[in-house]
Amino acid sequence: MIVSVERPVAGLFLCHNLGICFDSAVVAVCYTNNTSVSIIDMDEQALLGLNPNADACYRQRAIAYFEQLKESHDAWEVCAEALAKSVYSDDHVKFFCFQLMNTQAEKPFIRNKAAQVFALTFVMEYLTHWPKFFFDILSLVGLNPHGVDIYLRTLMAIDAEVVDRDIVHTAEEVRRNTLIKDNMREHVIPSLVESWYQILGAYQQSHPEITCQCLEVVGAYVSWIDLNLIANDRFVNLLLSQMCVEDLREEACDCLFEIVNKGMDPTDKTKLIESLCQVLQSAGFFNVEQEEDVDFLAKFSRLVNGMGQSLVLSWTKLAKSGDVKVAAETLRALEAKVPLLIKLLVHEDDDISANIVGFCYDYLHVLKQLPLLTDQQKANVEAIMLAVMKKLTYDDEYNFDNEGEDEAMFVEYRKQLKMLLDRLAQVSPELLLEAVRRVFSSTMQTWQTASFMEVEVAIRLLYMLGEALPASHGAHFSGDTAKTSTLQDMMRTLVSCGVSSYQHTSVVLEFFETVVRYDKFFLVEPQHIPNVLMAFLDHRGLRHSSPKVRSRVAYLFSRFVKTLVLASNKLYRYLLTYWNSNKN
Repeated sequence: MIVSVERPVAGLFLCHNLGICFDSAVVAVCYTNNTSVSIIDMDEQALLGLNPNADACYRQRAIAYFEQLKESHDAWEVCAEALAKSVYSDDHVKFFCFQLMNTQAEKPFIRNKAAQVFALTFVMEYLTHWPKFFFDILSLVGLNPHGVDIYLRTLMAIDAEVVDRDIVHTAEEVRRNTLIKDNMREHVIPSLVESWYQILGAYQQSHPEITCQCLEVVGAYVSWIDLNLIANDRFVNLLLSQMCVEDLREEACDCLFEIVNKGMDPTDKTKLIESLCQVLQSAGFFNVEQEEDVDFLAKFSRLVNGMGQSLVLSWTKLAKSGDVKVAAETLRALEAKVPLLIKLLVHEDDDISANIVGFCYDYLHVLKQLPLLTDQQKANVEAIMLAVMKKLTYDDEYNFDNEGEDEAMFVEYRKQLKMLLDRLAQVSPELLLEAVRRVFSSTMQTWQTASFMEVEVAIRLLYMLGEALPASHGAHFSGDTAKTSTLQDMMRTLVSCGVSSYQHTSVVLEFFETVVRYDKFFLVEPQHIPNVLMAFLDHRGLRHSSPKVRSRVAYLFSRFVKTLVLASNKLYRYLLTYWNSNKN
């Protein structure tokens, strides 16, 4: 049978057993099973029995009709259509439809569709006709796992419709959503929070998947509800206890992350984070080297990052307000997290390390603002330097010949580490320069026997100094004697130690990149030009076996020569004479 239904296209729902064709405002719903129930077929007489004041015969007919519909494979679709198009205005009929959908929603995709229908119905009806929407839903689901699942999916669907900032809304929709949130805060949020607490406590052992759903809901809603409803001893202790449950701890981490990211008074935020950290540390979570679950550690690293950045923000606000005492206490709390930060930053898994970079960057920004660093702070800076240098290193599995998604992710991760290196240079350029000199010199002394990863990262660090350390127009070899002397020594070593002959493309490319980065060095020590030119022109450069190397070296060579020509006509004549005498 074909039923033609007038309805806005915006309200269209694609159902599992429906073929749907539409033009503008008319939707033709084509049922594929001739025995299926349709909206037209619904027993209006039976529906009258849903009213509490109806006669007993009608009520019996309604019960029988409900049981009949439960056996129909597409009754949930009929109810969804009825709700989406507001076919029935009677609240008892709507509730009947919700109940029927709840009994039939067995498959996840059906549950999600049901949740979407509930959410859209909520958005349309809540403010005007159905202020008790949540109370009706709560009374319907009780603590039944099946109903709780639908309830939580509906809450997430409502969040997507009303709160999600990634969805573009019209001005009218924004106004409506604001009114909905204000009304919910005033009338229903405390009841919802209580229901979440009950669900988290009731299902963590019997239905961990429902508990995880509930944690996701709490994390989504905490951004716009009163934080005191969640950030209290009762609720937080429950969340912390779930950090110790293997099936729940990743979602618990995410939930706690959303809580600590919620805006609040800086002093209260510091107290909240300190109480969380005390419990987490006493439970052994700070011993990250003993944890083998990298997926959990990635979540935990994100949580620590959130706590660290929140402490930095609290310290900044307190310092600006002139509250010296509390600001100092917050700074001590911040400093106490640095050992954990370094453990996570240096972790062999790059995802875990990448998740803590934000906290590390902000901590270095704090140190930059301090008039004088303590010995402990200097030690922290040096430890972060060593961690960054270690994590910049390629691993054995990096595929230079066929770079894919993993390689692209590492390149992006390296960019994050470069930002840290730049920040380290702002905090203590002397420490950074000395640390790089130490690594570079020791590696260049043994480059013949060192792995390509060690050699490449040593040269890479020298290259990165060119951007990390301030210099006017690339003039790294004039001005500050200590800096210029160290850089000059390292460049002299680079071009004279023979490392350009290393048999790995990453090392060769890094050599030429660094030579061009510090082209001003050859104005100071032009005697090294012939050796570098030979490296550009022979099998190490333009005649290299790798097309990738040849292509990049050709570009770098043009830049190298152009820069030197522009710098000095006298040097140009020197180069021309050398070229003519060695062109064969």
